[in-house]
Amino acid sequence: MSLLWCDKYRPKDFSKLDFHKEQGSGLKSLTKDGDFPHLLIYGPMGAGKKTRIMCLLKELYGTGVERLRSEVMTFTTPSNKKLEIGTVSSNHHIEVNPSDVGIYDRVVIMNIIKNVAQTQQLDLSGQKSFKVVVLTDVDALTKDAQHALRRTMEKYITNCRLILCSTTMSRVIPAIKSRCLCIRIPAPTTEQIVQVIEKTASLEDINFPRNLAEKIAVLSERNLRRALLMSEACKVEAEGKLTPNQNVAEPDWLLMIRETARIILNEQSIQQLKKVRENLYELICRGIPPEIIFKNLLDGLLKQCDLGLTAEILENAATYEHQMVQGNKEIFHLEAFVAKCMCLYQNVLEEMKSDF
Repeated sequence: MSLLWCDKYRPKDFSKLDFHKEQGSGLKSLTKDGDFPHLLIYGPMGAGKKTRIMCLLKELYGTGVERLRSEVMTFTTPSNKKLEIGTVSSNHHIEVNPSDVGIYDRVVIMNIIKNVAQTQQLDLSGQKSFKVVVLTDVDALTKDAQHALRRTMEKYITNCRLILCSTTMSRVIPAIKSRCLCIRIPAPTTEQIVQVIEKTASLEDINFPRNLAEKIAVLSERNLRRALLMSEACKVEAEGKLTPNQNVAEPDWLLMIRETARIILNEQSIQQLKKVRENLYELICRGIPPEIIFKNLLDGLLKQCDLGLTAEILENAATYEHQMVQGNKEIFHLEAFVAKCMCLYQNVLEEMKSDF
């Protein structure tokens, strides 16, 4: 099975990074004494957070961290409910996304860290005395889970180090921030993305037009992973014969969100609201983060609505997004925002008709 470009050419050590090289050198220096503190690595999607985490682990443990295995771990809640969650691990580390189990993330965090911390290395002369737990999407954890994480990271610091990966720091409690070394990974510039696309294309022995690479870099919104996926899609669509003016196919989920925005403004009724709900459910079921759905839906509404509602739509978007972050059922807040926008738009249309 052939790998996607974003996986096939992912840098595996700090010397092979394409951007933020000075920051890479700083991360490498953290391991020179064979130890490092708990880390909180944050930044936008597609900036290279996971790549730098794997480079850091390789610097610590060598090539052993590249021999990965996927496992499904089972946990039992205090109410005897069985939870299953997928993990990726090596002999030296384990990576897991506790938010996959929703409100039961606290149980996963406590059990995984406890299990890893209680497993001693057999040969301390050849390996580190600690293992590493990589927790992704930490900003999506419930407050209970974050407080449990804070207590657990203090208790097992001798045998366990934590690397926390997050898109934003605003949803991480201060108690966790204060116990970690916080490192921000900025998004690559448009020019850096163009250079990576051209380098990847040359490794594939493909002549990639610079104009097309620049167009992809802009459409990707500085998300390197998305840019490489779009580049590979262009190559497949053109059967290897790329042209500077070639059409760049955008993700289906993005087109679906734009269509949803059009539906909202096209007709304001219960039937339309039902169609919007079905679209939102499908997007969430396909794994599109609610924050991304909200952002792109708002962009679509602002671009298509020209009746002077920008300020009111933005005000309501801020309110409902804040409520979505605080709550557990994202669909409720997304649908409430849609209903509010429909109501605002319909009121303006009725006022315009009455004026005539």
